[in-house]
Amino acid sequence: MSKADVLFVNMCQNILDNGFSTEGQQVRARWEDGSPAYTIKNFGVVNRYDLQEEFPALTLRPTAIKSAVDEMLWIWQKKSNNIRDLKSHIWDEWADENGSIGKAYGYQLGVKYRFAQGEMDQVDNVIWQLKNTPYSRRIMTNIYNFSDLMEMGLEPCAYSMTFNVTGDKLNAILNQRSQDILAANNWNVVQYSVLVHMLAQVCGLKAGELVHVIADAHIYDRHVPIIKELIGRPQYPAPKFRLNPEIKDFYDFTTDDIIIEDYQKNEQIKNIPIAV
Repeated sequence: MSKADVLFVNMCQNILDNGFSTEGQQVRARWEDGSPAYTIKNFGVVNRYDLQEEFPALTLRPTAIKSAVDEMLWIWQKKSNNIRDLKSHIWDEWADENGSIGKAYGYQLGVKYRFAQGEMDQVDNVIWQLKNTPYSRRIMTNIYNFSDLMEMGLEPCAYSMTFNVTGDKLNAILNQRSQDILAANNWNVVQYSVLVHMLAQVCGLKAGELVHVIADAHIYDRHVPIIKELIGRPQYPAPKFRLNPEIKDFYDFTTDDIIIEDYQKNEQIKNIPIAV
């Protein structure tokens, strides 16, 4: 069975059984009808995924892996903040009439800084360090730029990555301030697992562990019955994953370079209400 399924079920059950309800509290998020979107939440959830052991896609329901990776490449490779560079429509609600989400996400990764090895952006700095100083304890990115928050369509949820090489394995910690568990959990896990695989391949390393740290892990009130049904579904073995081995430059990857095989999964959940 997929260990990602087991982690997901245990996390959700723990939130349902032991989480704090925000009902009656002042909350920012609203449903489409304008009513408050309350949650059940746990603080400081940490999940670990061994990428050598399996690719952590849920089988409880399908994760649109290539769409998730397209968004990740939009941020990390294109360093874009315009939804017109993105194939999906998940960012439409936060974009202006020109398609911009402001100084958010990809914009922040594209800003150049002065590093010891020269002027470059955060992504290029990570790649340079992984190739030249892989055992550095300073290989990280951070897109939560306080000076630009007022010019962002949405303040970043998944805001920092810390990379650490152990032997020949590339490990990473994904820090996330907040997560809608039903809508986004495995989407983000898949995205950053693929990112670790890609960076490892182009830097002569193997993918190791992804540690996902979520400060506020929450299930929205209208998602509770969906989650209860979801975590009771059958579980299947994790799908097989590999990358096109010919790609040696991170900026050459496309979603066509991802090969997913034997992805056995349950039915998709449609029309999930999203709080904004």
